[in-house]
Amino acid sequence: MDTIRHNWTLQEIGEIYHTPIFDLIYRAATIHRAFQDPHEVQVCTLLSIKTGGCPEDCAYCSQSVKYNTGVEVHKLLSLQEVTQKAAEAQAKGSTRFCMGAAWREVRDNKDFDQVIEMVKVVANMGMEVCCTLGMLTASQAQRLKEAGLYAYNHNLDTGGEYYSEIISTRNYQDRLDTLENVRQSGISVCCGGIIGLGETDNDRISMLHTLATLPEHPESVPVNALVAIKGTPLAHQKRVEVWDMVRMIATARITMPHAMVRLSAGRLEMSVAEQALCFMAGANSIFAGDKLLTTPNTAVDQDQEMFQVLQLKPRAAYQASPLG
Repeated sequence: MDTIRHNWTLQEIGEIYHTPIFDLIYRAATIHRAFQDPHEVQVCTLLSIKTGGCPEDCAYCSQSVKYNTGVEVHKLLSLQEVTQKAAEAQAKGSTRFCMGAAWREVRDNKDFDQVIEMVKVVANMGMEVCCTLGMLTASQAQRLKEAGLYAYNHNLDTGGEYYSEIISTRNYQDRLDTLENVRQSGISVCCGGIIGLGETDNDRISMLHTLATLPEHPESVPVNALVAIKGTPLAHQKRVEVWDMVRMIATARITMPHAMVRLSAGRLEMSVAEQALCFMAGANSIFAGDKLLTTPNTAVDQDQEMFQVLQLKPRAAYQASPLG
């Protein structure tokens, strides 16, 4: 049985990624069963608490001020609005609630103070509370930890070599620095990426290599298929094939066995059979609700139907992992 490793080489991960698909799924499924309950999937909800107006130029994003995508700019939601949304998500079966703000980085101001209050309220509801707010300093990470933040999402997006083709307003090291600040604060790291940005297989392998060789593997690895948005530079990218998603998920599962591998953006265009392949390959989390920030997502009742068909069960919050 494969053991937990942090010294994967690019060549090893490349060989895993390019394994014949049936063999790859079999290996990933075997590891999944050794480290996780294969019938259990965590349901998460992602809410945009501050929408649009972001000064960055991420080529895939509807919320950048650089592109005309029709997204309306909304200031930070009120504590009352967020509390209500969290309660609704919990009632529909979500055990993890993630709040996203379209900021380049967190600033020490009244908006951040309000986010701290939101974290406290959602944590007190018994949900795993996660935030994705952009770049974060060590002291800001500490404040979030003290407020009860369970996880912080900060995706690498793609491999380091391709990163500058997608984003020019920050560099790859900025991403890694934020991840280190989060890890050092004791908050669990949620970090994955997006495929379908025009990258090569080698870029995907490079991103997985970066994740799998971090000092601690991310507790959570979202794998997103690009949702091409009109008005962005990537508007005309073709849909990601399910086999590409399966290869990414399986390789993440094999190299990071303890991680929650999250089947994230792009599910709306996937059939139940295609999603089932992703679960077989080691995915054990989905995002529920009508939207992922600003992009459409699968309706909750469709997911409940899928869980019944595939005989999957929702994972409880704060379930003890083998890591303790």
